[in-house]
Amino acid sequence: MVSAPTRYLVFFQYFGTKYSGVKETSNNQSVLGVQNYLEKAAQNLKPIVPIKFHISSRTDSGVHALCNSAHLDIQRAPGKPAFNEKQLIYSLNYHLKPEPIRILSAYRVTSSFHARFSALSRTYVYRLLVGCSHHFEIPVFERDLCWAPAGGYLNVPAMQEAAQFLVGTHDFSTFRSLNSETPFQSPVRTILQADIRPASGFLSHHYEDRGLEFWELTFRSRSFVYRQVRRMVGALVAVGQGKLTPHHIKELLEMKDARAFPPNAMAPPSGLFLKSVEY
Repeated sequence: MVSAPTRYLVFFQYFGTKYSGVKETSNNQSVLGVQNYLEKAAQNLKPIVPIKFHISSRTDSGVHALCNSAHLDIQRAPGKPAFNEKQLIYSLNYHLKPEPIRILSAYRVTSSFHARFSALSRTYVYRLLVGCSHHFEIPVFERDLCWAPAGGYLNVPAMQEAAQFLVGTHDFSTFRSLNSETPFQSPVRTILQADIRPASGFLSHHYEDRGLEFWELTFRSRSFVYRQVRRMVGALVAVGQGKLTPHHIKELLEMKDARAFPPNAMAPPSGLFLKSVEY
């Protein structure tokens, strides 16, 4: 008699620079998704049925995750007991090396649990570096982990004022990129948090004399529309550069039109991190 599959919720992190994003791609592509590597590692567990990772939160090429999540079902051969959480974490991490992907934790969950639809909220952090007048002034240890906007200066208080227009329930049509899913998704989202706070850089206390400042923009919502965080960050940086006023953010929201978004204002993927998924 074949036993029923066991469902697990796993939390994992990755350095996103070398991947096409978190979602799987066809294996004949030169750059693969994080999911490809997760599922390849999982096949070493010798399941009866190929293991599929159902990812909670989509991230694009170049975007990182301090903590993303997924659920997966594992059906073992008759007589084989279900993996305990520690076994699963160790085995997956063993087969993931040397990829910059790590399983952080695992939990057995009910068969009705869904990593995407059961999530209560998601939190993203975007890292900005202020004080670089040229790209070559970015510390090498921060490469691909932050954005240093041109000009080297940002009016952070103006950005903080502007960010408050994003909090609450709004139609975010102006702040989403268009893709094949756009016609089927509501643009209405509720932003629970939009903060801009000082932060630290990697080993930055060793080069304090350079006058570099790190800032983190934190956004929390149950869900986001496509590329919403990068577009919100880009618009806020435009406010910090004096290209827009704080009140312009409110006007962009009210336009409800992706074409109204300032051209070339979307923040690059390198500074964006999925911080957590809350259940």
